[in-house]
Amino acid sequence: MNKVDILAFGAHPDDVEIGMGGTLYKYANLGYRTLICDLTYAELSSNGTVSERQEEAKQAATLLKTNRVQLDLPDRGLMLAKESIDKIVDVIRTYEPKLVFVPYPIDRHPDHGHCAALVKEAIFNAGIRKYETGQPLPAFRVTRCFSYLINGFHKPDFIIDISESMEQKLEALKAYKSQFIATATSVQTPLTNGYIETVTARERLFGKEVGVQYGEGFLADGPILVQDILGE
Repeated sequence: MNKVDILAFGAHPDDVEIGMGGTLYKYANLGYRTLICDLTYAELSSNGTVSERQEEAKQAATLLKTNRVQLDLPDRGLMLAKESIDKIVDVIRTYEPKLVFVPYPIDRHPDHGHCAALVKEAIFNAGIRKYETGQPLPAFRVTRCFSYLINGFHKPDFIIDISESMEQKLEALKAYKSQFIATATSVQTPLTNGYIETVTARERLFGKEVGVQYGEGFLADGPILVQDILGE
């Protein structure tokens, strides 16, 4: 797999599914090439093991008809460092995405904001012809970068209709049994306390805002060009 249309970065396996799983499935069904890149193994998560999370991530990707790239940056250690940025630069230059998505930085989990900051640094560096990472990859300029929502509720700049892919998004989230399903031995976290129901309610509210059943909200760093306001 080489060039992709959509490349979505997350700090942990399950971040992208929470924020834009429906969008990935929708565009995969339309024939576009999509890819998830997880920066960490989420090795510090309260529940589950790294191997369990990796298997769950694989199942979720299959359900969403996407592929994954797994980096090895440290959980709770996503700081601005050249070594970390360069690994992301290599991903961008390898897959040459048309669009990049990152977590919205205003979030209860600091790693989500740090992920966004790292990726945005990498996007800039990836386009510099003389910037070297040690890999023989040509420079590549990303056209646009948008933010998806994980935790919290913010007013989006645009909403994508996922009414026909909401069921698949929920199935992908349920694949992360170690994170979202409480057991007798699991630690109680925000994820085990009705989290999927909360995400469903948010997407239903976003959908209602634009007259559809379910929607996913996104934020843009700048204005979005519309060629034909009357176009379908």
